[in-house]
Amino acid sequence: MATPSTLSLPPSSFIIPRKALRNINFFPIIASKPSFLLKTRSLSTTCLHSPPPVQTFWRWLCEQGVVSDAKSPLRPGVVPEGLGLIAQRDIARNEVVLEVPKKFWINPDMVSESEIGSVCSGLKPWVSVALFLIREKMKEDSPWRPYLDVLPECTDSTIFWSEEELSELQGTQLLSTTLGVKEYLQGEFLKVEEEIILPHKQLFPSPITLGDFYWAFAILRSRAFSRLRGQNLVLIPLADLINHSPTITTEDYAWEIKGAGLFSRELLFSLRSPVSVKAGEQVLIQYDLNKSNAELALDYGFVEMTPNRNVFTLTLGIPESDPFFGDKLDIAESNGFGETVSFDIVLGSSLPPGMLPYLRLVALGGTDAFLLEALFRNSVWGHLELPVSRDNEELICQVVRDACKSALSGYQTTIDEDEKLKGCADLNSRVRIAIEIRAGEKKLLLQVDEIFEKRESELDGLEYYQERRLQDLGLCGDEGEIIFWEK
Repeated sequence: MATPSTLSLPPSSFIIPRKALRNINFFPIIASKPSFLLKTRSLSTTCLHSPPPVQTFWRWLCEQGVVSDAKSPLRPGVVPEGLGLIAQRDIARNEVVLEVPKKFWINPDMVSESEIGSVCSGLKPWVSVALFLIREKMKEDSPWRPYLDVLPECTDSTIFWSEEELSELQGTQLLSTTLGVKEYLQGEFLKVEEEIILPHKQLFPSPITLGDFYWAFAILRSRAFSRLRGQNLVLIPLADLINHSPTITTEDYAWEIKGAGLFSRELLFSLRSPVSVKAGEQVLIQYDLNKSNAELALDYGFVEMTPNRNVFTLTLGIPESDPFFGDKLDIAESNGFGETVSFDIVLGSSLPPGMLPYLRLVALGGTDAFLLEALFRNSVWGHLELPVSRDNEELICQVVRDACKSALSGYQTTIDEDEKLKGCADLNSRVRIAIEIRAGEKKLLLQVDEIFEKRESELDGLEYYQERRLQDLGLCGDEGEIIFWEK
């Protein structure tokens, strides 16, 4: 398989390859199934050849008292795209449509109280829940069997793609991130296998494979709710069947944790419909407005056509070989940055705040190095908000443009070729995802290149530090001419 191309330059440069596992948060807000290009898609039927036993699942929920068949405003059902939550009557905006008591949540607290709780106490929370899911799935008599049977065997998440499918992502940042995540999962699996699974075969009698670990990770990555009060990782059966809609543009108040009654200590997961829904339609929510297409593809196996979902991450760094490394790092940290900084560039949007000042800081050298002196320490960032010198500005333009050209050379196709491929009716969903991802990245790289190309053409007309300083001292005229005072 071809290796991914990253946005990089020779070692002397200050643009560095994007790290695949930067600040990984494996469990974002979400319920379950994704959509692809303005359609809803069910995770629960992806990779399955027949609809899951949703009716058995619903009867189990009714028997357990989680829902009332007669009173519930919704119920799970098989829809053309997969599984979804179907309105049984007209539902008003912000109406509570589902409440699930805590005893039916799957989270680290439940794992700690289970048979494997004692051996999982020192594990990462997601790993302990993953082991719980795998173990319960292997038990025919698991009390969670009706729920486990509606979970998918795999999704369109890029971690499940074959080498041939991943080759469609050649040159993209998503490819390097996917390979990094898979490497991370393999390392976590080998560690937990050695420290937990093999030493406690009485608790894990059935062999657990890396594939099982991938499955559990994908379930949690795509279905777990987070940012709930006191809960960092929670699976909510039934609620996690809800689909995503790109037309819903708010995440507010879709769900919350609340008490079961005035004097009850029992907690409930409460799900609301963010929009009004007619009987027979699906109840939908917005998964996460801030996720890029690459993150959507990794987490859920879908992308959107919305331009602002296309993001390219430019990672900048202060080289340790820089003779002014210490001074530059001190200035960067004083202004909320560090030795390396990743800037997310969004298609159709201006450059991220702080990117140009950071670029100018890292490029400072030669006659501009006086700005690094202690005398300027409290004011230097303000100077970096504007062009410092022609040499400095020209350098950052050249470095960024060279990096864009280097990254663009790593793709196998052009944007025009990708646009033509989109019109092919026989493409499978994973290839379509790959095309959308790589086309979006290329458009972003061209956008950045055009920004700095335009800036290069304006170098002679820009005002630099020395001119601004002379104007402040009254020694420079409106046209930039130096004023000489006669004796």
